[in-house]
Amino acid sequence: MEHYLRNLFLFLSKNRFFTRLAKKYGLRFGAARFVAGETGEQAFNVIKDLNKQGLSVTIDYLGEFVDNEKEANEMADNSIKAIEAIGREGLDSQLSLKLTSMGMDISDELVFKNMRRIMDVAKENRVFVTIDMEDFARCEKTLKIFKTLKTEYDNIGTVIQAYLYRTETDMIDLSDYSPNLRLVKGAYKESPEVAFPEKADVDENFKKIIKMHLLNGHYTAIATHDEAMIQFTKQFVKDNHIPNDQFEFQMLYGIRIERQLELVKEGYKMRVYVPYGTDWYGYFMRRLAERPANVAFVLKGIFNK
Repeated sequence: MEHYLRNLFLFLSKNRFFTRLAKKYGLRFGAARFVAGETGEQAFNVIKDLNKQGLSVTIDYLGEFVDNEKEANEMADNSIKAIEAIGREGLDSQLSLKLTSMGMDISDELVFKNMRRIMDVAKENRVFVTIDMEDFARCEKTLKIFKTLKTEYDNIGTVIQAYLYRTETDMIDLSDYSPNLRLVKGAYKESPEVAFPEKADVDENFKKIIKMHLLNGHYTAIATHDEAMIQFTKQFVKDNHIPNDQFEFQMLYGIRIERQLELVKEGYKMRVYVPYGTDWYGYFMRRLAERPANVAFVLKGIFNK
């Protein structure tokens, strides 16, 4: 049943009809638990509250698979506004974005133009930018764009997914760039031809790449809600005398809130991924696919209305 639900929600996450419907009717049926609001003002109020609790943030103006230049430019404009607000208000926040929202599927010229616009403002405001990783079909191109931008800007990182077979090779290839990487298990539905189908294999690869990146001396964000992975990381950094300022934990807004605060009290840097905007549907569906408990929460919200 769990496997069926995961596949269903991943399928629904790419449905453009439901995406349009979600934009029209706003954050309902539990989505507000995982999305900080539809406007920047709502999101920045959430960030301020999280910062007061000792939590760092990375903010993401939601949007993906943009297929026209006008919308890609608008997405870039919104990212720039977010960066300027972070700088203006002195927030402890970075920015995350998807290259498909910046026009990657349209043209190289467009995506580089928008990314350089964003990175120039980010550099000026001393805001770090992470390029989110998307599905396997876009992995190679995402890494190529990241490498180019990393030679031009210091304040940029990207994401590596443990469930892909290619991941270890990618990390070796990226090492020369001294990258700041967010390490994740992966949240898209991929073929067993390119990704480990079994959770146990994904977990082992996740441990492997955590060790690789930390031992290489590069800054590492371990993005997981899996307690076993958190404990593994804590023990590994202790055994290998890796300082706390070389890594951080990351979790999604609205998930394991108490554990996030516990990690702060234990002396670890804890960053919360805070998404906002009207294009929240695909993101929300992937959160439902990840954990059955999320589905139960949403169903409860529906029947209580």
